[in-house]
Amino acid sequence: MAFALPVWLAVQEELLAGNGEADNATPTCFDDFDDEALFQMFHLTRPCIAFITDTIRVRMKSTSVKKPTLPVEASVSSLVMVALNYYAQGVSHADISQRVSRNQTDCFAIISTVSGVIAGMADAFISFPQIREARANVAFKIEKLCGIPNVLGVVAPAHFKIRASPYEKETFRSFVNTLGYTSVVSQIICDSDGNILSVEKCCAGSTFEQEMWETSFKGREMEEDLHGANWIIAGKGYHLSKHVLTPVSEPVDYKDISFNDAHAKIHNVMRTTLGIIKRRFRCLMQLGFAQEGSMDKKSNIIKACCVLHNIAKKFSVPPPPAAGRIEPLHPGKQRSAPVESNPEALLARQELINKFFSRAPKNQEPQSKDITEDEDV
Repeated sequence: MAFALPVWLAVQEELLAGNGEADNATPTCFDDFDDEALFQMFHLTRPCIAFITDTIRVRMKSTSVKKPTLPVEASVSSLVMVALNYYAQGVSHADISQRVSRNQTDCFAIISTVSGVIAGMADAFISFPQIREARANVAFKIEKLCGIPNVLGVVAPAHFKIRASPYEKETFRSFVNTLGYTSVVSQIICDSDGNILSVEKCCAGSTFEQEMWETSFKGREMEEDLHGANWIIAGKGYHLSKHVLTPVSEPVDYKDISFNDAHAKIHNVMRTTLGIIKRRFRCLMQLGFAQEGSMDKKSNIIKACCVLHNIAKKFSVPPPPAAGRIEPLHPGKQRSAPVESNPEALLARQELINKFFSRAPKNQEPQSKDITEDEDV
């Protein structure tokens, strides 16, 4: 996991070297808000916003990103303000957008540009454990939480609502997901602390989870043994393999049930993480129309919010209060024909269960309830 502090120091070093002026050293448009209003408007704290603004400024200078064409000169902090406001609220507030331009088209251009810049920062802030020590640290924390060893993260499809016209039947059907609404879906991996370790793809909501996994960079890396003899926790929409660990679909004894309990415990971390991301960045509750812009633009917004989520966690920024029930993780899309399980993978999972979940719970009868997934999944 990439840490904010070293990156922050690198940003400050570049700023002090003359690549820009830090917003926390000179007045910015964010100074017009007190701390409470700042959090309500952007769902972030002042130090976190200052860090984000400085990092974007350096990134824009070092990668020759062109600022959107505006009728008046706008500072980087103003551009960041428009984008952060949109991420947090799902709409651009008039008093925010008017600080930069009175033209709504300009605001869309700003959001698109800043989203591309932040998405490009994923290499610094979204990091899958690559070295042995990092893998051991992630696996240790997951085993401490649920008892399953050698796990590098939890993978799940993250669905984000969009609008699609029912009159365009083929397009409409391709975006309808397993919960019955139209969406785009990305593949996300997180650790036991809710840090995003990987975000890939941006597909129509009806895409099979297994298809995303097999065509993703992380999926190919895992299955080609590039990350060692480790597992990724996954739900029933994925196939059990030598590196993808799914729950037992038909538990027969207390060992299977204990394993499924442990699997559900770590799998539920993803549900909580996605709930927090959608609470902090309400733009993800509705990403516009299917035909509006390209998938790349939607992908940039999703990835930008994941980057900002990790930064917010490093600054210990609390999420805004929950508004309603957390959406369940999506049940796996079932194929019409049953999929045969890999015999070697079945044996490896059973050996894991026998080794780590063979101790019968004290004063507790084996449960008959199938708990392969969370209650709401």
